[in-house]
Amino acid sequence: MGKTILVDMDGVLADIYTQLMSWEYKKSGKTFSEEDLYGKAEDVIFTSLKEHLNSLGFFRTAPLVKDSVEGLNYLNEKYKVLIVSSATEFDNCLNDKRNWLTEYFPFISWKQMIFCGNKEHIKGDIMIDDHFKNLSVFDGRRILFTQPHNMFIHDETLERVFNWKEVIEKF
Repeated sequence: MGKTILVDMDGVLADIYTQLMSWEYKKSGKTFSEEDLYGKAEDVIFTSLKEHLNSLGFFRTAPLVKDSVEGLNYLNEKYKVLIVSSATEFDNCLNDKRNWLTEYFPFISWKQMIFCGNKEHIKGDIMIDDHFKNLSVFDGRRILFTQPHNMFIHDETLERVFNWKEVIEKF
C-alpha cells in the first residue's frame, strides 16, 4: 500500500460550515455570507458553537463535502488511508462521527478510524486537514484543505487545496 495518508473529517469530509450555518440559523435566525466567515475562527462567528457541537446528531447529520466520497475512495485504493478526527471533546461526537463515516464511506473499515483528543502524536506520511494547528505539529507532507477560517493562512511549507478534485490531482 505504500504511504499512509491521514485525512481529517470536519471540514475535509464533512461540511461543518454548512451544518453550523444551518444550526445557527435555526437557533438564532442569523445568516452569514461566505465572506463573513473568512479568516475568523468558528467560535467567533457562531455564538452557539459549543451548544451545537455537544448536541446529539450534530456530527451525525453533517452534509458531505463535495466529491469527498469519490476522492477518499480514490486515495483508499492507492494508499493506506486513516481517518483522524478529534472526537473526544464533545459529548455525542464519537458515536456520531463513527456512524456518519460508516454510512457515507462504507469502504473505510473501523480499523482505519482514529478518534482522538488532539493529533500531535499521530504519525503518517501525509496529512490532509483544514486546521493549521493540526498540520503545524505534523512532520510529513502537509496539505491544507481550504475552509473559510484558514483563507488568510500563508505558509510555504503547506500545500493548499480548494476541493477534492485538487486533492486527487496531487496523487
